[in-house]
Amino acid sequence: METLAKDVDDRLPTNVDVQVIKSSGTWTKPSGAQWVQIRVQGGGGAGGGAPLTAAGESSCGTGGQGGAYAESILPASSLGATVSVTVGTGGAGVAGGNGNDGGTSSFGALVSAAGGTGGITTTAGTGPGAPTGTDTPTPAMTGQIQIAGGGGGICARLGSSGAFSGAGGSAHLGGGGAGRGQSTSADGRPGKAYGGGGGGGVNAASQAARAGGAGGAGVVIVITHKA
Repeated sequence: METLAKDVDDRLPTNVDVQVIKSSGTWTKPSGAQWVQIRVQGGGGAGGGAPLTAAGESSCGTGGQGGAYAESILPASSLGATVSVTVGTGGAGVAGGNGNDGGTSSFGALVSAAGGTGGITTTAGTGPGAPTGTDTPTPAMTGQIQIAGGGGGICARLGSSGAFSGAGGSAHLGGGGAGRGQSTSADGRPGKAYGGGGGGGVNAASQAARAGGAGGAGVVIVITHKA
């Protein structure tokens, strides 16, 4: 029995190595690795911008979608000595235009999660308008666990009464940027780390174009259980 207990103890991981990877590069397998938990978060989409407005007009942008998330737990023996890691950037906002998509994050070809879709903009106008929020329900993902990012919120143009911008969608590892209120003219709020969608820009009358908030950057977290 003592021999059996010792054999079991020798196989149980007793140390944990945690690497939070915020920029693309190469992961090196730690000595004594037995199991590896890989958590991958894609970058958030930027919010839609608000076009310039004339007297009596308003404009707004929807929120960007949160980045997708994927996760796997794999035996260390199935991994090479090194693995290429890509960390997706958050989408950039565009003054008066649609927001850019977030970038895909990946751990080799084993686990990957797409970035969120950028928000869209309305045309400036004196009447009401409310475009549908941005939502890609089945983004590209690879992994044992797969979670799509939350959709960006709609915006509402109210003509001479102003507008509301859309909130960014949440990611599994980060919240979206909040929307902006009716009496505001401003760029959208950025998405939070990691992977949150950016909020939309908003404009009241007689304003220059505004950009949507940038999406939150992605991340790759590798947790290695060692003997």
